[in-house]
Amino acid sequence: MPIYKIAVGNPGEARHPDALRAAVAEFFSMLIFVFAGQGSGMAFSRLKDSGITPSSGVIAASLSHAFGLIVAVAVGANISGGHVNPAVTFGAFLGGHITFIRATLYWIAQLLASVVACFLLQFATGGMEVTAFALSPGVSSWNAVVLEIVMTFGLVYTVYALAVDPKKGNLGTIAPIAIGFIVGANILAGGAFDGASMNPAVTFGPAVVSWTWAHHWVYWLGPFIGAALAAIIYDHIFIGDAAYTHQPLSTDF
Repeated sequence: MPIYKIAVGNPGEARHPDALRAAVAEFFSMLIFVFAGQGSGMAFSRLKDSGITPSSGVIAASLSHAFGLIVAVAVGANISGGHVNPAVTFGAFLGGHITFIRATLYWIAQLLASVVACFLLQFATGGMEVTAFALSPGVSSWNAVVLEIVMTFGLVYTVYALAVDPKKGNLGTIAPIAIGFIVGANILAGGAFDGASMNPAVTFGPAVVSWTWAHHWVYWLGPFIGAALAAIIYDHIFIGDAAYTHQPLSTDF
């Protein structure tokens, strides 16, 4: 992928109202998503003593994350692009569709929102434990890294195909639904092994609130590699230079 597509931006962008509004939009979208997704897991832990099976818990987590993400992406799409994921933001940066400065604002907003959502859940549930992501017995750190790479690749590839590609046409209207569905499907596939994060912010909030950092690096390395591979492959093969128009994010500030 040509290096000229990557844009750093200039310091003034960090103070521009449009960039700040986009970061705020990412904050609220992430808050909505984490509150729904993490809350479903906490609700399942409360109900499992009533005979709910582990498989039912995975299905519930898949549906709640899918539905929550559909809404979170949709409400932020017209303002920030509806990334709702540091890995998606990283993929957009590598493709030159967002500057590094704006990406940094997104990352701060996404991580902060995840932490706030988890504290709100803990308070609203009367002090229930917010559980951090963990590997299942028999799953090594590198097993989980590969799993996160593959799942995040599918997610970011979907984002590029339906939200980034300038040839997407009317398909862009179903992007939030498709993005939510691929996350839900990946949770069904990988949730029993490592929790199926695909999103460093989703992992970061529970880790901070519970102060549990075992294998936490897995949930950053895997998603960022998967996002990078998807962005580079889709941008280089399917978008290319002919259809490429750099966003004027770094020239308007």
